[in-house]
Amino acid sequence: MEQLSFIPAQQGMYDLLTVPEASAWATQRVGRNVTASNISYLIQYGRVRKLELGGSVRVSVSDLESYYDSYDGVREMNYKARLGEDINWTLSFSQVKEAESTKHVHRLHPYKGKFIPQLVEYFIDGHVDNFKREAYFQAGDIILDPFSGSGTTMVQANECGINAIGIDVSEFNALIANCKVARYDVADIKIEMNRITCALREFIANSRITEFENRLLAELNRFNNEFFPVPDYKYRLRQGEINEDAYGREMEAHFMSTYNALVEEYGVKLRQDRESNFLEKWFSQQVRDEIDFVFERINNIVNQKTKKILAVVLSRTIRSCRATTHSDLATLIEPVTNTYYCSKHGKICKPLFSIAKWWESYAKDTVARLITFDHLRTQTMQHCITGDSRSVDIIAALRARDSQFAVQFADMVAERKINGIFSSPPYVGMIDYHEQHAYAYDLFGFKRHDESEIGPLFKGKGKEAQRSYVEGISQVLLNCKRFLAEGYNVFLVANDKHNLYPTIANNAGMQIVNTFRRPVLNRSEKDKAAYSETIFHLRERVNGQ
Repeated sequence: MEQLSFIPAQQGMYDLLTVPEASAWATQRVGRNVTASNISYLIQYGRVRKLELGGSVRVSVSDLESYYDSYDGVREMNYKARLGEDINWTLSFSQVKEAESTKHVHRLHPYKGKFIPQLVEYFIDGHVDNFKREAYFQAGDIILDPFSGSGTTMVQANECGINAIGIDVSEFNALIANCKVARYDVADIKIEMNRITCALREFIANSRITEFENRLLAELNRFNNEFFPVPDYKYRLRQGEINEDAYGREMEAHFMSTYNALVEEYGVKLRQDRESNFLEKWFSQQVRDEIDFVFERINNIVNQKTKKILAVVLSRTIRSCRATTHSDLATLIEPVTNTYYCSKHGKICKPLFSIAKWWESYAKDTVARLITFDHLRTQTMQHCITGDSRSVDIIAALRARDSQFAVQFADMVAERKINGIFSSPPYVGMIDYHEQHAYAYDLFGFKRHDESEIGPLFKGKGKEAQRSYVEGISQVLLNCKRFLAEGYNVFLVANDKHNLYPTIANNAGMQIVNTFRRPVLNRSEKDKAAYSETIFHLRERVNGQ
């Protein structure tokens, strides 16, 4: 195929390209495939101007050059300039698309602070390369994640043919992790899912909420088309022609009378009578009624695995239905019960008044993910224990499950021991792990163990918090060492800006034999600041060193 060549950017019509031409131009410019859909995205979100010539949509080469100069600029060079030349770009996994970093069961439920599965796979599979000079684990081994979180290590261990044990102090985290690796009767899940969905639709039909939302959406569509035309509004915003804060507040107030009139007409109850816990504060009355309705039906399911996975679907659903703005999903501030200007979408948006859309979407998505993973899974064992990694007896905890599977797994660990650890301990003063899923604790009645978290946000990042953190992580490693085989390998992923891990390793009778620094791209909170983390490789300290 003949290579396209493009004339330099210049003023006038010769500067203009059709969308397919722009796709080819950008592909040649950045050295990777840029599709027509990618170009359309840039137009839709105001990154480049939408121009027309002879009835055809065109974009300007100069606009494209400005965009790719400002954004692309070869991220690797930029990150190394900001973070240091020892950054291992191989471990950035920059080529991995979001669909792969959130593949199959890894996205059964949101979880703040988890690492991507490719990072786990890189260190536990059998390949070697210029950076990973040896294979640390092999098929049939047992690995441990004492800070299991949502179970990423267990899932990837399964894919790699490795047995894995997780430990987490949070009962809800253990539920998510075990649901990811469980085997299911998918037909039973579909039956129960459809039964609940049909019942929910009937429940909603008996209210006026659907009619209310349809009226509201129609009014919003009319209003937004007039005052936030796409893509002109976003382009003018990026050019600095509009003061977003001032204009957004003005339009919020402008639409409020229409919204209030509809709320009054349909008798919509925006807040619950009590706000003593998360479920009462962060959900409208209608949403709360629907949550309770679905939860009651899940509780009546006989098959325990089906019950648990649908409970996870409900938890994922209600997390998406909290009374907050689209741009404030990660750090809740105050409940939002009115229409509001949304900086994420560049228009007036509304709060949610029903869980139905998300329940049905996540239910179907969950089944698809379970089926996909089932085709990849290996005949290995994985289980997450609920307990404190500083003191839990892994073998006893497995045997306490009183199931043939757990007893067999306990016997395997007792006989062969664990070959190593791959884990991402909490960072000092970053996340309150129980609080991020407060809605689930309220709904399911799980007991919270906030006081047992290591390095939680509520304890801060000061010297005392760092001292407590070092003590906690050291105790975890010392406890887990009881179950490790000779020649074990321990990999801990951390952003150790306080330089705590040399002390931790020493306290645990281990030594850091290697470190791998990696840039963290596409962070979940969309933080644009350059950020890195270190994978510490620890082994048993020898000869008193």
